[in-house]
Amino acid sequence: MTLNAFWVPIQRDVITASGADARSYLHSQLSQDIASLRVGETRQSLLLQPTGKLSGITRVTCIDGETFIIDVDAGAGEAVLARLNRFKIRVKADLVLGQETWTAIRNCVSPISGAIPAWRCDGSAWDVRGEWSDASIPRGTDEDYEEARIRAVWPVMNIDVSEASIPAELGLNDIAVSFSKGCYPGQELVERMDSRAAVAPRKLESVLIESGAVVGQEIQHDGRTGKITSAQGVYALALLSRTKLND
Repeated sequence: MTLNAFWVPIQRDVITASGADARSYLHSQLSQDIASLRVGETRQSLLLQPTGKLSGITRVTCIDGETFIIDVDAGAGEAVLARLNRFKIRVKADLVLGQETWTAIRNCVSPISGAIPAWRCDGSAWDVRGEWSDASIPRGTDEDYEEARIRAVWPVMNIDVSEASIPAELGLNDIAVSFSKGCYPGQELVERMDSRAAVAPRKLESVLIESGAVVGQEIQHDGRTGKITSAQGVYALALLSRTKLND
């Protein structure tokens, strides 16, 4: 099925990191390789607690050699800022939090001028910082956006996942984790589970639901139990257990 392209305004919390140590500090704290990030380049990343639990799903864009923007889900910025400030001792970097309206373009297979890649960075999702419109792409609805997000299995912090979640539950390690960079808080759990091919006790997955199913409802899927975290039409995200009922 070919999905039509659309755009919608979205809210993002944005942390601007600037200063001589901004690059090295972000590299030391995030799961992704920030040290090699070039001007104009964007990478998805995770911010973890030392225990390996999730502090935030972040996206980092290099503005210039000493300036980066870290955008996160609306409402998640304060927690991410507090976590980044926790270990910022004698570091020459300023972190400033703001809220901005961006434009999300989805189901568009062609690059968008001035946009940065979104979600899984597979070329179908783009975000523009600020307002945007194009006569060839119609404005969509919040429901269109939510359906696209669910079908992309892209989680929202404090809705699908929380600070109690571990990275393996999210299914984002392939896009948000560098396994060749140096140490960062929470790395031990990520590396240990990856090296052992360990499966998390539960994992966020996309499922089809019946009409009337709601967020918070317990479901069964492929012999496993779980709970719906997001739903739109017949599509939903659910945290499903790794153990099948008959095992």
